[in-house]
Amino acid sequence: MSKQDLLIEIGLEEVPAHYVTDAMNQFSEKVTNWLKDQKLSFGTVKAYSTPRRLAVLVKDVADKQPDIEEEAKGPAKKIALDENGNWSKAAIGFTKGQGASVDDIYFKEIKGVEYAHVQKFIAGKETKELLTEMRQIITGLTFPKNMRWGSQEMRYIRPIKWLVALFGKDVIPFEIAGVHTNSFSYGHRFLGAKVEIAAPSLYEAALLEQFVIADPVKRKEAIVNQLTDLEKAQDWVIPVDEDLLEEVNNLVEYPTVLFGNFEKEYLALPDEVLVTTMKEHQRYFPVRNQSGQLQPFFVTVRNGDHHHLENVARGNEKVLRARLSDANFFYKEDQKLKIEDAVQKLNKIVFHEELGTLGEKVNRIVMLSGLLAEKLGVGSEEKQDIKRAASICKFDLVTNMVYEFPELQGKIGEKYARISGEKEAVSIAINEHYMPRHAEDEAPASTVGAVVALADKLDTISGFFAIGKIPTGSQDPYALRRQASGIVQILLHKKWKLELPELIQMALTLFGDKETVEASKELQAFFKLRIKYLLAEEEIRYDLVEAVLDSSTFEVTSMVERAKVLEAASSEEDFKETVEALARVMNIAKKGADQEINVQLFDSEYERSLYEAYVDAAERINTQKTAGNEREVYHILASLKSVINDYFEHTMVMSEDENIKANRLAQMVKLSTLIESFAKMSVILVK
Repeated sequence: MSKQDLLIEIGLEEVPAHYVTDAMNQFSEKVTNWLKDQKLSFGTVKAYSTPRRLAVLVKDVADKQPDIEEEAKGPAKKIALDENGNWSKAAIGFTKGQGASVDDIYFKEIKGVEYAHVQKFIAGKETKELLTEMRQIITGLTFPKNMRWGSQEMRYIRPIKWLVALFGKDVIPFEIAGVHTNSFSYGHRFLGAKVEIAAPSLYEAALLEQFVIADPVKRKEAIVNQLTDLEKAQDWVIPVDEDLLEEVNNLVEYPTVLFGNFEKEYLALPDEVLVTTMKEHQRYFPVRNQSGQLQPFFVTVRNGDHHHLENVARGNEKVLRARLSDANFFYKEDQKLKIEDAVQKLNKIVFHEELGTLGEKVNRIVMLSGLLAEKLGVGSEEKQDIKRAASICKFDLVTNMVYEFPELQGKIGEKYARISGEKEAVSIAINEHYMPRHAEDEAPASTVGAVVALADKLDTISGFFAIGKIPTGSQDPYALRRQASGIVQILLHKKWKLELPELIQMALTLFGDKETVEASKELQAFFKLRIKYLLAEEEIRYDLVEAVLDSSTFEVTSMVERAKVLEAASSEEDFKETVEALARVMNIAKKGADQEINVQLFDSEYERSLYEAYVDAAERINTQKTAGNEREVYHILASLKSVINDYFEHTMVMSEDENIKANRLAQMVKLSTLIESFAKMSVILVK
């Protein structure tokens, strides 16, 4: 069977940089899966992308599907033949459906019953015939945002300008939105020209001649190599932010690195302002010296060649100079604003129409922070720092700098607080209380920052749940999932043993006129889902996760540790017997009531032994829980296995004597409660 290369390229108007890589990977994955579904053998799959194209090159695709011979099972013999031994309608219909005749039927016995069978032959189709389905793959790509263009009804990421579809040297014929496939691609918008792709294997080289580096990996390497060369030539350090590099890589087709400069006077601005202006607004790389100090230079990447770089540099310098001039003005104006005056302005800014102003939110954060500080038992000096940090944590939201650069909230607050003479712990906390800002971000390092961050996030999430603004599906306009994950991350990082239901209720009481009972239940379920995702990422068995989530102790640090303990224990030889013994207690306990145990009603040594073991275990578990040693808690529970098994072997819990039965059930309830504080063993699956 002969093989040929396959090339599919979608030519587009410039795609937003942050969509390019995901779209390329999606396209490659869909083509690969389609080839597998069609049972076509193929070699390597190479994906390409630039701002103006998505392409997939597949090496050594088979010319034809393989022929398939398979055995098809039909009706039972007693149904296939009538009483006279003639073929029934069922048998005739079965063979027609398989492209055979009744003469091809033979019988095979399966589990004592004979069934009709035929050999089914499926001829493989030519790959050329199948490849027109590439049209459905292209139109089936999904994007975060789509658009219409011209008179087309089709919605797509950007208008389709050309389509290349080659199998070997043959064009695969189809049309999308009025654009027909052919063998012609297009080079760089200004430096290149229309180019014919003579064969799929020549695709990358043909585009390079037209000033397009189609391979994003090679394009990124070219940028990094040029940055490295520039560093060496100028004795600079150019910090490479991977997200910025990825974005720049998807903005250019033929990258050329160049640098420009700006006035030294702007170095008086905080580093965060300079870096944000360059990176977030202009997609420039900042420059530092060998000591790490910012220098009055920037590095950018041009989508073009080395000609007239000085003109390009001057143009970029002009744009950056205007940006920095604005930033400098805002910075100087902000110095005239006192922190207390800024805090007062928060009373005139609406946080949410049902939750009041930012000033009211700050007041709630102050109250929550105080309650948290009490629960954590922090010292008096830290309490004062927490109160001060909470009371001014949002002041920078009314500054000119944050208005112009929203991504600097917290960071500018820390700078301004320090300039205004606030204590270092308070200044740091103003920045830290926004942490973690995203999934990859760190939790606050300081106790003051962590307490205020916890209070802020608890207030936000509790407030929105109290007014019924609960995330549904992919809709989460107030980023409440991120807030919940942040709370979990902070509790884990600081190893604070705070019960989540208690924290939730503490926050909800500040919204007294709202419906909080149902909100509390929904919030607990919401947090459990966050913890469930966290434990799934740790590759902990789902039933062990459920056992911990269903336990009676809802404290994040402890829950995560207990799940890890169970995961480790699940590979031990006696895990099955241990879980079965503990689960048996929990199942029988459902029939009892929580009442005091009367030791006078014990009538066997096994009842006394179990009771004594329970009392001893409860005391030891309490000690180990206080020390945070969940592994030892499990071992204590596991040590009860033998005494539990002996008890059930010699004791009838459901005695005919009602008093004895109630007492025995009460003993089961007490022991079950102890077990459930660690995990709900009855939901663990054991074989």
